[in-house]
Amino acid sequence: MRKQKKSAIDDFIALPHSEKELIVREIEAQTPSERLARSRPLNAQERRQWRRFKNKLGRPRVGKGAKTISLTVEKELLTEADAYAKRHGISRAKLIAQGLKAVLGSAA
Repeated sequence: MRKQKKSAIDDFIALPHSEKELIVREIEAQTPSERLARSRPLNAQERRQWRRFKNKLGRPRVGKGAKTISLTVEKELLTEADAYAKRHGISRAKLIAQGLKAVLGSAA
């Protein structure tokens, strides 16, 4: 079994509280331009890690993804639909999707 090396974060967490406060104060004393001057571009491994993290943001993809649409619905029908969705513990979008699947499935 391979032993993982400690990261800089693990090293920071292991420090006593007083040392952590000192480091944080030093960082906060710097201006944004000073912090930017000390930064460096991501290396290949960090870029891969950042892409993996970034891809996980947002809602999970269902099927081939989703498309936002603008839909006009009669007020009373929408009120009934919202009440039905709430009673059944589903979202309005899921209710409409189920309705479309039911209609399209019976038409095929």
